[in-house]
Amino acid sequence: MTEERSAGTPVLRRMNRAAVLDAVRQRAPEPVRVAELARLTELTRPTVAQAVEDLLAAGWLRQVAPQQATVGRPATRFSLNGRAAPVLALDVGPHTVTAGIADLAGERLAMIRRPVSRRGARHLLEAVDEATDAALAAAGLAAEQIAAVTAATPGIVEVATGRVLFAPSVPGWPEIDLAGRLRARFRCAVTVENDANLAALAAAHRHTGAGTLLAVQWGERLGAGVVIDGRLHRGAGQAGEIGFIRPTDFLRPTSAIHPTGDLPDPTGDHPHPTGDHPHRDGDHPHPTGDHPHPTEDHPHRDGDHSHPTGDHPHRAGHHPDPAGDGRGPLERAIGAEAIVDLARHRAAGHPESRLARAADAAAVFAAAADGDPMAVEVVDRVAAVFAEAIAPAVLVLSPHAIVIGGGIARAGAVLLDAIARHLEGLTLTPPSVELSELAEGTVLTGAIQLALDEVWRDALTNC
Repeated sequence: MTEERSAGTPVLRRMNRAAVLDAVRQRAPEPVRVAELARLTELTRPTVAQAVEDLLAAGWLRQVAPQQATVGRPATRFSLNGRAAPVLALDVGPHTVTAGIADLAGERLAMIRRPVSRRGARHLLEAVDEATDAALAAAGLAAEQIAAVTAATPGIVEVATGRVLFAPSVPGWPEIDLAGRLRARFRCAVTVENDANLAALAAAHRHTGAGTLLAVQWGERLGAGVVIDGRLHRGAGQAGEIGFIRPTDFLRPTSAIHPTGDLPDPTGDHPHPTGDHPHRDGDHPHPTGDHPHPTEDHPHRDGDHSHPTGDHPHRAGHHPDPAGDGRGPLERAIGAEAIVDLARHRAAGHPESRLARAADAAAVFAAAADGDPMAVEVVDRVAAVFAEAIAPAVLVLSPHAIVIGGGIARAGAVLLDAIARHLEGLTLTPPSVELSELAEGTVLTGAIQLALDEVWRDALTNC
């Protein structure tokens, strides 16, 4: 009996500490009293007091100055010691690297952004190191104090190892063992994840209720993540690579854009005018026998789209990248840069139009929001191409919502309403379409969240 008691007591104390620590976490950043913790955990006050004492000694909690009581002795309060286990998050993009450090409660301690000087893996690594060093210095932390690291990267990532298998936007990036480099420096749990997947986790965290969420990261490039009942869906490993969808109106090089601003028709027929799109009425776009890609001529119809390990067609250069810039067809059609090109071509011969002076996609959307007819037309075409590209995924997944993050998330209602309108004629039950309030910060937020999840799993198991 004595042996059973001595073996059980440490286990019970650890379980009690975990329950109390989790209760404090749920109330963060507000401090709590022992009496409140006893009520939240359904443990006795002496048990809670012992757990709090243990957690204070271990550095997980800190004592907060008591509030001034009007009657009697003020109660001592406790809160998370945020610096007990700070995390590092990296958003590694082809042009910019952002490093963020957050404390145990999720409060940002530092955020540093560094441009990538030139295209290529070596220059990208330099930016990663610079941003990381600057973030640590700004937070007043050493590398050994970081409890977990999550790095977001473009491309396809092997989950088990964190190796980047395919990243056309960064030449040489798959040859770099980013996870290994980070583990050697930080000596803690390191996760490397696809950037769109992390954006999806951030969107799902802020989206109330369970269900299926399709989160689109839309800037110069396009990617997506699928979250089903709170869990990331990876498929065979490449789920969400929507940038490589070939839209019906596939965008040729910008010199081939029709003078009216319409996207060129790959069949050689005249582009569809904005108000007369054949798919707008909800009819099936491709009746049997009249598919635009006959079976014998479809690039993926022969079953060669499977990617066995070690024989990925992208490794051999078979990915759809005729321009050699690493972008997929949908990215070349409606990525941020393509939207600006489309707007300028639409405004050709109309110097009075705001589109002729559009410096970025934001200017195009702003002009459309102000009622510029040409800008409204361009935004409608962009929305139509996006809706047609994403509609099959909507029909397969039946998501409750599509959440758009990235720079394009700042477009506002002018794009949102147009996408919703086009999806209505292409899907059976159109999902709600929303813009992420995090915009460009969506990926970094998801990376911080994943790193904190790792820390809390370990803390609640071993505290």
